[in-house]
Amino acid sequence: MKTLAIEPLTRAAFAPFGDVIELAGARQIPINLGTTMRYHDLAQVDVADGGGRPLVNLFRGQPRALPFEVTMLERHPLGSQAFVPLTDKPYLVVVAPAGPLEPGAVRAFVTRGWQGVNYAKGVWHHPLIALDVVSDFIVVDRGGEGPNCDEQTLPEPLWLTAEALADAGR
Repeated sequence: MKTLAIEPLTRAAFAPFGDVIELAGARQIPINLGTTMRYHDLAQVDVADGGGRPLVNLFRGQPRALPFEVTMLERHPLGSQAFVPLTDKPYLVVVAPAGPLEPGAVRAFVTRGWQGVNYAKGVWHHPLIALDVVSDFIVVDRGGEGPNCDEQTLPEPLWLTAEALADAGR
């Protein structure tokens, strides 16, 4: 059984796969007569290929129990896909670089709850992996013509375990 190490989600570690969406380090602009703070330009939404348009969705993820077997990854070749949690609950992110899927390059991250992710166009990722409780996310992705979801089965399963999660500080 091959267990994936789980890393804390940081902007630097996740940069090869897209953006971390969080308030820390974001450009802040006071608006609405100073009553609201705008955290500006948090992710690169990239959905225009092939005449695409942005979709705003709500996903409700059922919690997954650990150990969890990762048997497949998917990618969206025509647009980015952003997940912004609506609760302060950690979830897991499993990714691999864009291009041909390399099972040895798969990485796993745990969020600090309010952190979101924006998968860059073509980045391999596992579908939503909520932990502990039912979790809601605003998801911004591409709508439009053309196939925009490729799925690939891994040659051998990878495991996410409670021990690996504990090693990541959770």
